[in-house]
Amino acid sequence: MHDELPFQLYSAQQVRDLDAQLIAGGLPGLELMRRAAAAAWRSLRHGWPHAGALCVLAGGGNNAGDGYLVAALARKAGWQARVWHLADPTGLQGDAALAHAEALAAGVDIQPWRADAPLEGLVVDALLGTGLKGAAREPYAAAIERINASELPVVAIDLPSGLDADTGAAAGPLVRADLTITFIGLKLGLFTGKGPDHVGSLVFEPLMEEPQNPAHATAQRLAPGNLPRLARRPLNAHKGQYGHLLVIGGDEGTGGAAIMTSEAALRCGAGMLSLATRPSNVTAVLARRPEVMVAGVHSSFAVLELAKKADVLAVGPGLGQGAWGKALASAAATLDAAQVWDADALNLLAAGVVQAPRGPWVMTPHPGEAARLLEVSIKDIEADRPGSARELARRYGGVALLKGFGTLIAHPDGRMALCGEGHPAMATGGLGDILTGIIAALLGQGLAPFEAACLGAWLHGRAGAELGRQGRGLAASDLPPVARQLLEELQPCLN
Repeated sequence: MHDELPFQLYSAQQVRDLDAQLIAGGLPGLELMRRAAAAAWRSLRHGWPHAGALCVLAGGGNNAGDGYLVAALARKAGWQARVWHLADPTGLQGDAALAHAEALAAGVDIQPWRADAPLEGLVVDALLGTGLKGAAREPYAAAIERINASELPVVAIDLPSGLDADTGAAAGPLVRADLTITFIGLKLGLFTGKGPDHVGSLVFEPLMEEPQNPAHATAQRLAPGNLPRLARRPLNAHKGQYGHLLVIGGDEGTGGAAIMTSEAALRCGAGMLSLATRPSNVTAVLARRPEVMVAGVHSSFAVLELAKKADVLAVGPGLGQGAWGKALASAAATLDAAQVWDADALNLLAAGVVQAPRGPWVMTPHPGEAARLLEVSIKDIEADRPGSARELARRYGGVALLKGFGTLIAHPDGRMALCGEGHPAMATGGLGDILTGIIAALLGQGLAPFEAACLGAWLHGRAGAELGRQGRGLAASDLPPVARQLLEELQPCLN
């Protein structure tokens, strides 16, 4: 489970500030650009040692300067090297202009971009860099489409052109790279939204000797080396020390969701587990998971009685949005116990028919639920996933876990974490119910809401990634045993 990438994720402006600090500290900007170009050249030569030719598509800023210097290095190594420029080189300034001059001196073939420009060998994307906001304009948009249609290996300098470095969104065409070499600080947008699907393999080059100050990062990337930790258990541990969890859900016909949440919580260490559900589900629960103390309930009064013994509530799996579900969610919201809300509990909250919990809590919406909670469109959510997660946490006063590849966990105090684990095979029903149970179990074992959401998201995503290696056909109930094994490997139970 070794992970060599840094944990800190930055905004584009933060990386520009770090760049400026390096230059102010005495490192010339051209030397920084040369280091970036040398790192990119090493990476692409390692990946395609026998390519022998590359063509760089260059824009008009420092990203283009990196591209010109990569072309110069390739030419000096005996490769064929051509630059197609989309911005007149005579308009380049500062270090980018010096980089262009070095490419000319090295004998690089530098030509203005045209619609029928041939692409051959390796394609190096040095078009737009981190400064893009909104959709790429012409002729850049057409050039991006041309790169994607070329069927050639593509190497992106810093990030694929068309990608928003801060949000991972793309308002227009977006380069699909085979390899991305990024510098100085990891950009948040590389890991969420459309970023993961277009970055390809990711190489990070810090270009500096001293590490960045993590206090200035916009988010933390979750990895085995920085996950929140559960305490090891002493030999005389007993069930009362690890949380009594009450799952509330399972309307007529959707009892399976509540059962899966219960099973996931048990597999991830909940000490005791009760389930408040429709009476018609009781027999199925006892047959499937006899460890669950299941109660068929008709009213909110019965839930309040059960909750007197509970430390943590998991509300929403299969709850429904009828009168029964509304009554149970309304009752749960009045309690001080830590809670995890998902699915129909969030839909009821978005509809304004129930209030948010008054105690510490975690919400786990997918983009559709997030859109309803924020009264915007799904497109708006995906256009700024980090901003959406932060707004959910601010507006509702709980930890917001916005699902999707590049899951984001936001705290009302501004902290944010990103989980990059997962697999396309997880695109199936019931996975959210499993996540709810995992997080609730971690809450019951003493983690604070933000930490429980972070560790829960990682266990869930990593379990799905491991199961996804087998391909399509993953079932949600496959996950709990794998999550249990991962937790034991990372954080052994026994003291």
